[in-house]
Amino acid sequence: MEKIVFLDSDSIIADIRRPAFPHQWADYPATAPDQVVPRLADASIVITNKVALRREILEQLPDLKMVAVAATGTDNVDIGYCRERNIVVSNIRNYSVHTVPEHVFMLMLALRRNLLAFRDDLRDGAWQRADQFCLFTHPVRDLYGSTLGLIGHGAIGQAVQRLALAFGMKVLIVEHKGATTIRPGYTDFDSALQESDVLSLHLPLNPKTRHLIGAREFGLMKSSALLINTARGGLVDESALLDALRDGLIGGAGFDVLDTEPPRQGNPLLDLDLPNFILTPHIAWSSREAMQTLADQLIDNIEAFFHGTPQNRVA
Repeated sequence: MEKIVFLDSDSIIADIRRPAFPHQWADYPATAPDQVVPRLADASIVITNKVALRREILEQLPDLKMVAVAATGTDNVDIGYCRERNIVVSNIRNYSVHTVPEHVFMLMLALRRNLLAFRDDLRDGAWQRADQFCLFTHPVRDLYGSTLGLIGHGAIGQAVQRLALAFGMKVLIVEHKGATTIRPGYTDFDSALQESDVLSLHLPLNPKTRHLIGAREFGLMKSSALLINTARGGLVDESALLDALRDGLIGGAGFDVLDTEPPRQGNPLLDLDLPNFILTPHIAWSSREAMQTLADQLIDNIEAFFHGTPQNRVA
């Protein structure tokens, strides 16, 4: 009989059905690093959203046969070791193709139209003291006719593209950084940074993509450009972002992610009180509808593995 252990069940708010095969089930709201091995001592299937499963942990779990990741990103799992051990790793795909793009456009619209700056003006009584019916204290810019650069063109990137086209934006699909050959329909990385009014990130975090955007890249962007990151915090050099915002190298940024989450030791971006910077606490993916889709697919993945036809395999 399979034993299934969910290490961080509080990471999802959904109705999680039990798999339709004989099994033992245990779930924990959260799991500290020193609790992982004891809780998985005799487990054959582990569910994790963000709890790390590195080589030194997996080596102590001889009964483990499957890692069911309750998310799309798998940077918390040692994929190489799982392949060595023939441990199946499956992730969740395309569950957030509506909620993340909506969050992207919420950030984009708020920044493009200076929502926070106008809110601050109202709090300070600027409208009440105005000589005319409206305030012109900050520029308001349309999305229509502007250029969006998409770095990452998977399911979420494509969904963002569809919304952008509906807004009347021009969309550039950005080629890999440093690529010597530009694929048809793609735009050279540096050229896209120079041309984009908004740059939106939709790619996984790995050694090749860490700090994809840093001081050099901010130097290429328009001084009015926006950077939107709803993917992974490590894609952007946070120190360089701070400098870019404070020095006016870019027009603004909307982030839903940080390099370390939760930021228990603090983060300079948490203290950045600028009207052209918006930070949300990694919630772009978390609409109730999206989380239920995730939960259903999670159990589908486990049932498929049990029946010998693993799906959504990463390893």
